[in-house]
Amino acid sequence: MTRYVFITGGVVSSLGKGIAAASLASLFKLRGFKVSLQKLDPYINIDPGTMSPIQHGEVFVTDDGAETDLDLGHYERFVGIRMSQDSNVTAGRVYSNVIEKERKGEYLGSTVQVIPHVTDEIKKLIIKGSKKSDIAFVEVGGTVGDIESLPFLESIRQFSLELGDTKTIFVHLTLLPFIDVTKEIKTKPTQHSVKELRSIGIQPDILLCRGKNPINQQLKNKLAMFTNVSSDAVFSSIDAKSIYDIPILFKEQKIDDYLLKKLNLKNKKLNLKPWKDYKTKVSKCRKKIKIAMIGKYVDLTDSYKSLNEALYHAGVINNRVVDITYLDSEKISKSNIKSLSSMNGILVPGGFGNRGIEGKIIAAEYARKNKIPYFGICLGMQISVIEFARNVLKLSGANSTEFNPDTKSPVVALVDEWLDSHGKNIVTDKKSMGGTMRLGAQECLVDKNSLAYKMYKKSFISERHRHRYEVNANLLNCFLETDFIFSGKSKKGNLMEIIEIKNHPWYLGCQFHPEFTSSPINGHPLFNGFVNAASKRKS
Repeated sequence: MTRYVFITGGVVSSLGKGIAAASLASLFKLRGFKVSLQKLDPYINIDPGTMSPIQHGEVFVTDDGAETDLDLGHYERFVGIRMSQDSNVTAGRVYSNVIEKERKGEYLGSTVQVIPHVTDEIKKLIIKGSKKSDIAFVEVGGTVGDIESLPFLESIRQFSLELGDTKTIFVHLTLLPFIDVTKEIKTKPTQHSVKELRSIGIQPDILLCRGKNPINQQLKNKLAMFTNVSSDAVFSSIDAKSIYDIPILFKEQKIDDYLLKKLNLKNKKLNLKPWKDYKTKVSKCRKKIKIAMIGKYVDLTDSYKSLNEALYHAGVINNRVVDITYLDSEKISKSNIKSLSSMNGILVPGGFGNRGIEGKIIAAEYARKNKIPYFGICLGMQISVIEFARNVLKLSGANSTEFNPDTKSPVVALVDEWLDSHGKNIVTDKKSMGGTMRLGAQECLVDKNSLAYKMYKKSFISERHRHRYEVNANLLNCFLETDFIFSGKSKKGNLMEIIEIKNHPWYLGCQFHPEFTSSPINGHPLFNGFVNAASKRKS
């Protein structure tokens, strides 16, 4: 029977519940247990697909096309298992399911209430997300005390009551502020956070105390006294140099041993070698390379979380420290573009809307003309198509219909805005924004005589997508007899997936998002190749 570990957070948000959940799950995966991970999010949105990246951070896409919270990226990178639609449960999804059932009469005329109907739905989704694993790690988003989180907290309280103490355990991540003036670690916020949690019927079994420094036994004893948590169940969650150090730091404190005991599970030998080897690799990285990321959501770097991690992974693979310079594409012009000459590589990520588009086009042109390694992802690929069409092919006003619906040269367009020999490929509902994109893992055929093939070392790949617009297949003939090639196409050959420019050190764009499948141990072929090329450029 599945055991459940619920991770809650207190005092402030963004303490690292997702990293903690992923690290703990990794330790048990490396012991040979079958694990699952799930994020419960209290917001009313069905999913984060329509939310601003500046407000919410990156939207992480799964193989099955779910638009999810960025913490699912941590889960995949740390544990090496694929997330799915069932791995992210929002309040919006819960209420939508309940209302749909009510409309169908499934509640047999009952008055539909938060308890039991909403809480029962949450419990069903938790069980569905566990996928019959040995241990299911369930992160509850938000902070204890938030009104939005109450239905989820009530659900896991009921869940624990129904399954019993040996089948469930509560881990509470909280902040221990350090006062510089007095050189003191303050426990009062944690005391109040646990008090709040206990007031709704949940007694934490383990305290994870986030702070700058490890806590001593005296502080553990104090916290134990005021929170009713055993002193040997109070652990430090310190600010590490790298998030990938956390599994080792947790193991050094034997948090996993404590969990095994509490959950009444048989001890299995832990193989921590992958994380130790990775830490050794990181320690050997000395040389820095500078990568310019030209985006429109740069005010919040978590908007590009998976990209950041993929570049970091590729840096370790290439024995380099990747220094990312975030540049607002709205502020890039032909008068200041030469500042990019000091960069080892230029990356243009995905995005939506026309804000900052011209700056991205200028950056793509500069990379092409000055032989700077260029990596365009999703919109970044479309940008390179527009730039080449304008400046090399001299197609007047070449653009995407996303930015100029009346362009005479629509080199990029909604798929249902242009026809190939087979008719329309995808029917896009222009009136709806949520869940209407080309999403999830899609197959791609790679030309064997291409840079992409050198990176992947195979001709058939599958990568995750999140977009509405495509390269206009009707205008492909315009690119013939040029250095601009389409080296990756969809299985049917009608959708352009990868572009390259020949006679360039490294210039590649892809319609998909390779950052979603990068891992700390192996990186990703395209990012590994990009960073390798960037490391060879003298800035």
